[in-house]
Amino acid sequence: MSAVDAIDASVLQRARALRHALHRAPELSGAEHATAVRIAAEMRALGAAEVITGLGGTGVAAVFGSGQDGLVIRCELDALPIEETGAPAWRSEQPGVAHLCGHDGHMAILHAVAQVLSRSSPAGRVILLFQPAEETGAGARAVLADPRFAALGARMAISLHNLPGLPLGAVALREGPANCASRGLRVRLNGRTAHASQPETGKSPGVALAALIPGLAGLSRDLPTDDVRFRLATVTHARLGVPAFGVAPGEAELYVTLRTLLDDQMADLEAEARGMIAGAARGFGTEITVHEAFGHCVNAPEAVALLERAVEGLPRKDAAVPMRASEDFGLFGSVMPSAMFFLGAGEEAPALHNPDYDFPDELIGIGAAIFLGAIAAQGG
Repeated sequence: MSAVDAIDASVLQRARALRHALHRAPELSGAEHATAVRIAAEMRALGAAEVITGLGGTGVAAVFGSGQDGLVIRCELDALPIEETGAPAWRSEQPGVAHLCGHDGHMAILHAVAQVLSRSSPAGRVILLFQPAEETGAGARAVLADPRFAALGARMAISLHNLPGLPLGAVALREGPANCASRGLRVRLNGRTAHASQPETGKSPGVALAALIPGLAGLSRDLPTDDVRFRLATVTHARLGVPAFGVAPGEAELYVTLRTLLDDQMADLEAEARGMIAGAARGFGTEITVHEAFGHCVNAPEAVALLERAVEGLPRKDAAVPMRASEDFGLFGSVMPSAMFFLGAGEEAPALHNPDYDFPDELIGIGAAIFLGAIAAQGG
């Protein structure tokens, strides 16, 4: 029986029901406790040979089949701190939190895979990994640091991400860079407050902040994402003083996200950004901290070759790779061959992280069939 034939209506119905339930009850990075409990219960009910919980925090790993070397198929548990504005019947019931990146759909895809594997054990060892905290970049690092992950005997890792803007069900896959490296810099400028009638008696960082907003953005280069010289600096937050008419500001805060194609270019971009900040903030107390640091994600040839066998015959849009967005899945590539492919969520679909995004249920069967095809191909 082919992978497509094994995914019958009952498999899809159960996977859809799970996605809708997860969508109603999203949890933020590192706090995916109820989500993890539900996933672990589902995996046990489906007869996984082993279910590991608390992996790297709240992660869950479910093992099917047996053998020395395991194929990791990874998805994500976490949602986003964004208020959902869409109105599906399964709309988020958690104020200010929603699955607007499609991680609920990725979990549903792995649930469909698990259903099929529960009926017919794979010819090899398959590790379904439900990873925490992808959105903050902390989850993959925590999972890999957990000694129980190494004990699973993984030899290769594959993953997917849905991608609005591509035709529904189209695949983007190729060797080399798949996602950019990124990191956030939080900049604090400290001066001295004053009465608004006598601003000269204080020290306002307003001019410095005003210079940094366009200055940092000017570090970007208008180049295709797959050009190794590509880089992007995006100011995502800025604040000056407190909202008051009687107080001249004495402090300011700015967030900027830096992005490059590869890790090697990130050091240069960060050094330039820090130099610009130091110049603009001369005379002020300055504090710079790094947050949500993501390494690049590079697809290994052997992992891509496995996926190529699984996506044969599907429509392709490989020019969509690499994505500007970052993915902590790239860390798996530092310890084993890994590859991520992208699955089109529709050309007119809202973008990822938009407040009205909702993962298309039609992708559950397509994604599951690809993963099942990869499982079959590794045994062939």
